[in-house]
Amino acid sequence: MRFFNRKSLALACVSLALGAIATPGLHALPWASAQESSKSETLSFANGKITVEKPASWKTVPPKSNIVQYEFRAPAEGEQTARVTVMGATGGIEANIVRWIGQFDGLTRADAKIDKKTIQKATVHIIELEGTYKDSMGGGPFAPGPVKKMENHAMIGLIFELEGGELVFVKMTGPKKTVVAEKEAVMKMVEGLKTK
Repeated sequence: MRFFNRKSLALACVSLALGAIATPGLHALPWASAQESSKSETLSFANGKITVEKPASWKTVPPKSNIVQYEFRAPAEGEQTARVTVMGATGGIEANIVRWIGQFDGLTRADAKIDKKTIQKATVHIIELEGTYKDSMGGGPFAPGPVKKMENHAMIGLIFELEGGELVFVKMTGPKKTVVAEKEAVMKMVEGLKTK
């Protein structure tokens, strides 16, 4: 006995592919929740000592490394997106700035734009770099893999320094055009920082 003709079956398949059919009792499929994961939300780190509002245009994605607390794609959609990571780390402010500079081919400290702001109980160090980014294909800074050189890239790095010495790192890397376009959202997030 035939329940569907070819036309109705084809329409059902298209609807499923677009996520238009919801089945009661089943969890949403990953691609169906893309809009939800790119909404504005409050992020908390350093054991709740810092909170910021994630830009609504950033999509939460699974971290590529287990040392990363949060990872985002900015903007949520498009071919040229930037990677944003948030993590706590040690090693000191200067050592990490030097490490970030070293992730660009041929850059020195003189090529970096470095600024800082004091917001509530935190000092935010802001580092901006551009050039050929040496993207590590490994599992993070402590397990680097093969390097892929990405021309015309940029980075905005933020180091949140708390009064007690705790450090939180936020790093955005991607095509220069994308990073420049996202800078306003990054700075708005910084200005809205709250500390306990």
